[in-house]
Amino acid sequence: DCERPFSLFVGRVSYEKNIDAFLSMPWSGTRIVCGEGPLAAQLKARYADVVWMGVLPRPQLAKVYAAADVFVFPSRSETFGLVMLEAMACGTPVAAFPVDGPQEVLINQTTGVVKGGILSEDLAKATQLALDIPRYQARERALEFSWENASSLFLKNLVSCK
Repeated sequence: DCERPFSLFVGRVSYEKNIDAFLSMPWSGTRIVCGEGPLAAQLKARYADVVWMGVLPRPQLAKVYAAADVFVFPSRSETFGLVMLEAMACGTPVAAFPVDGPQEVLINQTTGVVKGGILSEDLAKATQLALDIPRYQARERALEFSWENASSLFLKNLVSCK
């Protein structure tokens, strides 16, 4: 019964995640939510058309990330958002507001190029446009955050205390 495209949210179902922006945006496919939290019961009652999957074991969650057509990150207040990298590592492009956390993940700080997703103040538009992002680009961007790259960047920014 689920119609494509699949848009996915993973995270705590709470106010600070701004999940209502995802649930209320115009969308012609299926919305999927993985997670629980204080707003879950209230939102499940309001959005009966959403597929509510609860908290999943990591191997099953990876399969859900990979099956999604787009990952939607509606938070405006998170500083990074590891779930975006998890989705992108599975080849799923991201749609998000152009705020600090998503900008940190999607914008190459050297080139200024957005890769692996779409940033827009119109979340529905970003979600629709992200469907056109090649899955390999999302994965490539996620790989730029490897432990090797992160460690190298950390070491490069250490200050000598002589």
